[in-house]
Amino acid sequence: EVQLQASGGGLVQPGGSLRLSCAASGFNFKNYDMSWFRQAPGKGPERVSAINSGGGTTYYADSVKGRFTISRDNRRNTLYLQMNSLGPHDTAVYYCANSNTGHRGQGTQVTVSS
Repeated sequence: EVQLQASGGGLVQPGGSLRLSCAASGFNFKNYDMSWFRQAPGKGPERVSAINSGGGTTYYADSVKGRFTISRDNRRNTLYLQMNSLGPHDTAVYYCANSNTGHRGQGTQVTVSS
């Protein structure tokens, strides 16, 4: 069974940082491109970042470019998203997904508020 479990969310003040993790199982993680999405209340999903299977190619939405960094550890079957300089507009549920198959996991809530 494919599982993608995101963690690391929480409440953070504006300007703060969080590091999200996504533990993958049930498929050969190292062979697949991966993505992070977010969905804010009342809005559709937004792909914020992606990384290819080997980790050498990345994509960032303009809204997070320069603030977020995606990475992966293929030995640990884990995807990461380092988020810096967070603002209220970053508040959303964040979830990871297999870019090739579309499988997505349960998300983790990120709330940026003072």
